[in-house]
Amino acid sequence: MKLVVKNLDIATRGVLLNRLDARGIGVLNGDRVQVINPKNGISVTAFVEITSTIAQQGTLGVYRITNERLNLEDGAEIEIREAGRPASLDFIKKKMDGGKLTKEETLTIIKDVVRDDISAAELTAFITASYINPLDMNEVEHLTRAMVETGEQIKFASRPIVDKHSIGGVPGNKITFLVVPIIAASGLKIPKTSSRAITGAGGTADLMEVLSSVEFTSGEVQQMTDKVGGCIVWGGATNIAPADDKIIIQEYPFKIDARGQMLASVMAKKFAVGANLVVIDIPVGQNTKVPNMQEGRKLAREFIELGERLGIKVECALTYGDIPVGHSIGPKLEIIEALRVLEGSPDPNSFIQKSLSIAGIALEMAGKAQRGEGVAMAQNLLTSGKALEKMRQIIEIQGGDQKIRSSDIVPGEHQFVIKAPASGYVIEMNNRSLITLARTAGAPQDPGAGILLHAKKGKLVKVGEPLFTIFADRNWRLQNAIEEGRRLMPILVEGMLLDRVPPVSEL
Repeated sequence: MKLVVKNLDIATRGVLLNRLDARGIGVLNGDRVQVINPKNGISVTAFVEITSTIAQQGTLGVYRITNERLNLEDGAEIEIREAGRPASLDFIKKKMDGGKLTKEETLTIIKDVVRDDISAAELTAFITASYINPLDMNEVEHLTRAMVETGEQIKFASRPIVDKHSIGGVPGNKITFLVVPIIAASGLKIPKTSSRAITGAGGTADLMEVLSSVEFTSGEVQQMTDKVGGCIVWGGATNIAPADDKIIIQEYPFKIDARGQMLASVMAKKFAVGANLVVIDIPVGQNTKVPNMQEGRKLAREFIELGERLGIKVECALTYGDIPVGHSIGPKLEIIEALRVLEGSPDPNSFIQKSLSIAGIALEMAGKAQRGEGVAMAQNLLTSGKALEKMRQIIEIQGGDQKIRSSDIVPGEHQFVIKAPASGYVIEMNNRSLITLARTAGAPQDPGAGILLHAKKGKLVKVGEPLFTIFADRNWRLQNAIEEGRRLMPILVEGMLLDRVPPVSEL
């Protein structure tokens, strides 16, 4: 069938087809059609959306990403026909039925994911199938290699190349901002590609954006690392393991984080940036992704095995994850805390010691320090000011102001202090509730939003003393956060009243 083009500025791959034309071709909503530009012979497979009004009969609405390859102008004549279903759907169905995917089948699926040749619903089916029927280690390796092969890779002229990763789940885990400059200050290279927050109050890329740009190509990442020893950038801009970001978007609504896909996600990015020494931070705690030490050790062994298959030496650190790292949650608040430590502050100890431990392991793996001496070397690089100087170089090369100090950064102007309702020890801190509260206040989209903790687990507080302060860039979000805080009660003090039955309103 021949139709007339109407370009639509919609940032996805697809076409909008009139219901009568769809009936003539024999396609339904969600089917695929092949769109052919007769002038240049280029053809593209696109998903169909059907309308009775927006696209008139005889007209084909072409979405922006589809037209990037076709290069069609409004009013041009094109040819459209029904397209067959991709083979990857058969492989997804195989996984849904509990089968094991081969290397070739996995690569076919991931290629279609990267090319947007399978729909969001079809990708969700693959994610769900892998969640219900977990990937074995062979399938995890196939997925990792497929993610790397379908994106760009960085190859450095010299080694070692160091990297670190935290599997997440703990608010305020800003250790990258000490670990990266410490490792780079030792003379090692660490090209740190990071993510934005999906369910948290601030991904590493969100935090770094307070200081500089984070969107760079893989070539620029390599150049910056070669020049100053390290960088902290957003992986989504590099086209490194691009399938991973597409998978994460579909995982988000269901809060799915299947172990096999998590392993592949982490290690694909390390492999693609050329890292051959990797430290994995695995926080363990009741409200984290890993509830106990037994599960933590199991996950560590899987990371190490996958690393061996890929030629990457991996060591894992099981860390305490029951409470936030440091006292701050949210982009600006966390950056202020990180810069203060780089500038010489001895607090907060939990943040400093965890960062030194992770950096120390990396220094020992790279042969910069003898086993057991890595922490001392890392501490010397921090206290001597060398890590601060290296961080300033990283900020500058990424387009930021290298002279910036912690005192220059101002968090959200709207604030509310939550005070202890009773005297006693802080007996519980709920990580998930704290993250929810910070997000309600606006983090990470509003960089000034977040939470500053004044009391942590085990501290004795008196009635009326501050427990934490909520910061927000917008007053209406602060008010929402205050209400959410009353409902969640993320910090409990012994002896405090949890509820009253019946409520006062019923008396």
